[in-house]
Amino acid sequence: MKDPVEQTRCWVKEVVIGLNLCPFAKTTFEAGTIRYQTCNAAAGDAVYAELIEELAVFALLSPEEAETGLFIISTGLMDFGDYLDVLEDAQAALEEAGLDDMLQLASFHPDYCFEGLEDDDPANYTNRSPYPMFHLIRQDGLAAALETWPEPESIPERNVALLREMGLSGVQELLRNCRQKQV
Repeated sequence: MKDPVEQTRCWVKEVVIGLNLCPFAKTTFEAGTIRYQTCNAAAGDAVYAELIEELAVFALLSPEEAETGLFIISTGLMDFGDYLDVLEDAQAALEEAGLDDMLQLASFHPDYCFEGLEDDDPANYTNRSPYPMFHLIRQDGLAAALETWPEPESIPERNVALLREMGLSGVQELLRNCRQKQV
């Protein structure tokens, strides 16, 4: 049986940390302060409702309990457009609740495609994941991490260059290995 949390942990360890796509991920991974929540809802409005609930819970946790969170959608939002609609609504809800100074959402999806890029561009794999998911990030933690990193604005450029150098088949294999993880 495939477990979305185990596949996501594999992706964080092997892809995000293994390729150093996020130089800050290793610390939270090793400290065990990544909160993994699985959403089994299929419909966009149900996923949205669960995400809003998770944001409220996450906001009340201390950074020691959960520095960052991954809200994994195990069965819903497989259509990238539908996923982006929920992301937009959730970001608006964060702003309306006054939580946008405290939290931010980053987006990951199996079919992630940056505007202006072809679907098969390896650069899209900076945001491709085994499942649709939302990354809950504490603004304070991110700001502190960015202060310690020389030239943080170069991280995305480095990632794109690395993934393009690996080629489409190389990045697809990494993600496929995590998707096939059995428990």
